[in-house]
Amino acid sequence: MADAVVLVSGGAAVTPYTDPDRAAASGLAAGNTLTALRAHLLESGARVFTAPARLGAGAVAQDAGWQGFDDVPVVLPAEVTVNSVGAIDDAGTALAAFLRWLAEEHSLTRVDLVGHSMGGLFSRAAIRELCVGASRSVGPLIGGLVTLGTPWDGAVLGDAVAGDITDADAHGDPATSTILEQARAFAAANSQGAAEQVSQRYLRGWNAAHAGVLDGIPVTAIGAGYFAAAAEPVQLWPHDGLVSLRSGRADDVPSAVVPRIERHSFPDDVHSIFFADAFGLPWERALTWDPEVFAVVDAALGI
Repeated sequence: MADAVVLVSGGAAVTPYTDPDRAAASGLAAGNTLTALRAHLLESGARVFTAPARLGAGAVAQDAGWQGFDDVPVVLPAEVTVNSVGAIDDAGTALAAFLRWLAEEHSLTRVDLVGHSMGGLFSRAAIRELCVGASRSVGPLIGGLVTLGTPWDGAVLGDAVAGDITDADAHGDPATSTILEQARAFAAANSQGAAEQVSQRYLRGWNAAHAGVLDGIPVTAIGAGYFAAAAEPVQLWPHDGLVSLRSGRADDVPSAVVPRIERHSFPDDVHSIFFADAFGLPWERALTWDPEVFAVVDAALGI
């Protein structure tokens, strides 16, 4: 059994470093992605840490944005902080450095990873770095990986930027049309590599290069699909706002890449509380705030 659970937020997320006893003192304690899941796992008796992340390089002391946080008691340096709008492998390097620091600082030998959205990809990149080469001896063992809405096989954002999903694919659905428009605008203004790398065409090559990395590591992939106004293309429909249900469950990812996997579907959920708020849904309909999702995470972690 793992010594601790490490939560990893996704693309464009701002997340403070937290440990079982310390978190942001004002606002959402672990940021708008991970606060509810962290609280649940702590209440269940797990030893929980969150990996720091921000938009761009640097350290995380606060998030002045929507549902942000302040008064972070422990601010870690940039080299162990994920750039959540940067390239996947660069994020993996920072996350691996964080996991090495965490293992040494807190005497951890084995951890489970729970990644939301691109956090699942960042986790896979970190696992590759920890498990390959000379650095392996100074990192913790990875007991298991749980992904929530991770774009295993591409995301709406990346496929829209690549031109592989177009406005016509929305089939007139106003919510999806708005999502596509705003995704392209956000990528143009903020991406430092992340948006371009979550297309299906990029990730299929990236996945192939990661064959063998997850050997021996059990994976639980959880997908959502609230937006279901059409059936085609399956690259898009149904989707959670940013990731298709098929991609979130890793349905089309070869077994050479993910040999041990359990897949779970939450067709009534959306990607995050951003989408819940935007479409008038309770926050509990977001993947990282849904108690029914928490039950699946608990089972995967053996809690």
